[in-house]
Amino acid sequence: MNSMEGLVTQIQGLSSTASDVLMLQNLLKQANDSLHAESTRLLPFLDQLDPSKHSLGYLYFLEACTAGPITKEQASSYVLIIARFLSSCVSEQIRLASHKFISVCKRFKDQLVLLGEPLRGVALMLTAIRKFQSSTEHLTALHPEFLLLCLLAKSYKTGHSVLEEDIFEVDQPKDLFLYCYYGGMICIGQKHFQKALELLHNVVTAPMFAVNAIAVEAYKKYILVSLILHGQFSTSLPKYSSSAAQRNLRSLCQLYFDMENSYSNGKIGDLETYVQSNKERFEHRLCIFYQDNNLGLVKQVVSSLYKQNIQRLTQTYLTLSLQDIANTVQLSSVREAEMHVLQMIQDVEIYATINQKDGMVRFLEDPEQYKTIEMIERIDSSIQRLMILSKKITLTDELMSCDPSYLSKGCRERQKFDFDDYDSVPQRFNV
Repeated sequence: MNSMEGLVTQIQGLSSTASDVLMLQNLLKQANDSLHAESTRLLPFLDQLDPSKHSLGYLYFLEACTAGPITKEQASSYVLIIARFLSSCVSEQIRLASHKFISVCKRFKDQLVLLGEPLRGVALMLTAIRKFQSSTEHLTALHPEFLLLCLLAKSYKTGHSVLEEDIFEVDQPKDLFLYCYYGGMICIGQKHFQKALELLHNVVTAPMFAVNAIAVEAYKKYILVSLILHGQFSTSLPKYSSSAAQRNLRSLCQLYFDMENSYSNGKIGDLETYVQSNKERFEHRLCIFYQDNNLGLVKQVVSSLYKQNIQRLTQTYLTLSLQDIANTVQLSSVREAEMHVLQMIQDVEIYATINQKDGMVRFLEDPEQYKTIEMIERIDSSIQRLMILSKKITLTDELMSCDPSYLSKGCRERQKFDFDDYDSVPQRFNV
C-alpha cells in the first residue's frame, strides 16, 4: 500500500506540464501490473486525485479498479465515479493511454446496461468521443458504444447528430462495421430510410476476408429497407464487394430473398401469408449479441407494398376513384384508401389531389422546376461537398502511393506476372 501512496504523490506532482506528464506516463506503465494486483484496494485513492488535473493517473487507477467482475450494487457507485471522470478529464492526458480510456468507457456502457439505465450514458459517451477523437472525421472505438446506448435508450435524434459527420479515418475495421450497423438501425428508428440504406450498404460491401455476423444482420435489414424505400432489391452485390460476401451472404439470408420474391408479385395476400408462416424465424435469436428481431421492419415492408401498388397506378391513370384504388390495391375500405393516398401526398411520395365530392383522385406531375433559390442553394451545397470529397480522395491517393507497405506489396504482386508472355499476342489485337 505504501507503493500506491507513493504513486499517488508522484501523480499529484507530475501532472502540471507536458514534460512532467510524459515522465508520469513511463512511471504508470511500470506500475501497471502492481495496480492490477491491488485493484480491490484502489478505490479510496481516487478521492486523493482530481480528474481535471490528474487525468492520466486517475485513468490508470480507474481502469485497474474496474478490471474485475462488478456486481449490480457496485455498478451504481462506479457509474457515478466514471461519469465524474468523463466530464472532467483532459484530452491531452487521456490520449496518452487511449486503450485504457476505451476500456473504461466500454465498462461504463456495460454497467449502464446492467443497471437498465442506458439514457444516463448517452451525453457522457458523446463527451468522451469529443475529448478522445482527433477530429470529427475520426471514427473511434467509442462511436459504436455511443450508438448502442442511443439505440437502447431510444435516443435516436442524439445518435443521428453523429451520423451526419463525414468519416475519413478509422482505427479498427470492426468499429466501422458496428458504427454503420447501429447507425443504420438508428436511421430506421427515425424512418430515415435513405441514410439507413447507405450505412447498411457500407457494412455489406466493406472489405472482409470472411463473412461476419454483423454483415449478415446488416444484409437482412438492407434487403428490407430496400423494399420499403424502392419497392425492389438487387439480388447481386456490387462488383467491389468482397468475394466472401458475394459467395456467402445470399445463402445466409435466404429467408429474406424468398420474401422479396413474394413482394415482387405485388399481391398483398401472398406476402402476408409468407410473413405469417415465417413469423418465428423473423424473430429468431441468432446469438446472445446479434439477433434478427426484424418482425417490426417486416411489417413495414408489408405496409409499403400498398404504397408501391398505389404508385404503380400513377403510371397508368390520370384519374381514379378511391373505390377503384381500394379494390386494386386490396384495401378493406374507401376510407383506408383515402388515408393511404393522403399520407403519400404528405410524404411527397406521389403528387395528387382528392375531390371529396365524387371521391376521385387526380394524379399530377412533379411540380418542382429546379429553379427556386432553395433548390439552387441545395445543389450548390452538394457541389461544394463533392469538391471537398474529391480533394480528400486525391490526398489519400497521394499518401498511399508513398506508403512503403503499399509499395512493397504492389511490387510483390507485379512480380507474379511475366510480361514476356504477352509477346506472342496476334498482330490483329495490336492497336
